[in-house]
Amino acid sequence: MAIDEAEREQPVDIDPLLEAIEYCYEQGWTDGLPVVPPTPALVERFLAETDRDPDEILVRLDNFRRTATVRQIAVSAAMAGCRPEYLPVVLAAFEAVIDEGWPAAGGWQSTTGGGPLLIVNGPVRTELGFNSRGNVFGPGFRANATVGRAMRLIILNVFDVRPHELDQSTQGNPGKYCLCIAENEEESPWEPLHVELGCSPGDSAVAALHTRGIDFIDNRQTADAHHILNDIGDSIARTGTILRAEKRIGVIIGPEHAQFLAAQGMTKRDVKEYLVENAVRWLGDLRRAGKDGVRPTPSNAPISTGSMHGWAEPSGSPEDAPGWDQRVGVLRSADDVLVVVAGAPNAGVSAVAQPLGFPPHFPGRSVVRPKR
Repeated sequence: MAIDEAEREQPVDIDPLLEAIEYCYEQGWTDGLPVVPPTPALVERFLAETDRDPDEILVRLDNFRRTATVRQIAVSAAMAGCRPEYLPVVLAAFEAVIDEGWPAAGGWQSTTGGGPLLIVNGPVRTELGFNSRGNVFGPGFRANATVGRAMRLIILNVFDVRPHELDQSTQGNPGKYCLCIAENEEESPWEPLHVELGCSPGDSAVAALHTRGIDFIDNRQTADAHHILNDIGDSIARTGTILRAEKRIGVIIGPEHAQFLAAQGMTKRDVKEYLVENAVRWLGDLRRAGKDGVRPTPSNAPISTGSMHGWAEPSGSPEDAPGWDQRVGVLRSADDVLVVVAGAPNAGVSAVAQPLGFPPHFPGRSVVRPKR
């Protein structure tokens, strides 16, 4: 139905609804977009989807002097436009974000402007209509859009982390509005993420990775596994993302690339280990970008020598400094690489999610607890 036709056929007076939406703006409850007014009756419909006590405290974050209850999460889910039956997934997503550890360690206030990437696995993907295929990072799917948005509204309204105040993000990124995908388990050649993390295949689960942005790798020129992984590794080791000597990384491999890799005998573990060995920069590249002052640890010392020679204090011109042609790895171990298969099998496109530092858990995770 066209919008003008809908306006002519509008059967109810929507002015009270518009006034309620404006009231939410006036209270500072939005992320800049309109929210659904969280009436008590609507919130109760959400709470009816879980056995958990509405007043249960899910977390107490001393750095914010705030707690979060089941009821507050339900209010945020309602405001984000979720359906009531999404609440168990939103609760699991919030617990996964907390489990990763960044909220208690300042990640939400970081100048790098990160936000949680949520990854949904298991039967709930199809039951609730989460998108795992084409346009997986894009718009058009209510479950992805509203569950991801609910996390931002929780951060804004429950913990009061707002731009120009507690949120000290220098530039931010669009993923701070919403960043929620599902894994394309059906077209993946490997075990799904939640099984890798210890869940049973019949479980539904959410993983969380605090990320500063998504870099895309478009490689349709080759079906060679090493070519594809070298291209991905180049994005992982991009100098602009290097803040510390080592990093963790999320790799979202498109089904076409994943199937090429598996057809050439590569397991998910093989992919991770190859990236650890080949996500590298020449020491000279780091010097050109002024990143050679980032001090390494033994595990990511220049690969060609196994030492830290020449990293921290070059002298003279970069080309004359010792170790110009040494390779430096940016990943510590295969356990610091998260691999997920998502997207459509219609082109050679994959992506890299650049996280922030080393959270206590990688990734954060939680099992969806359906109403019994």
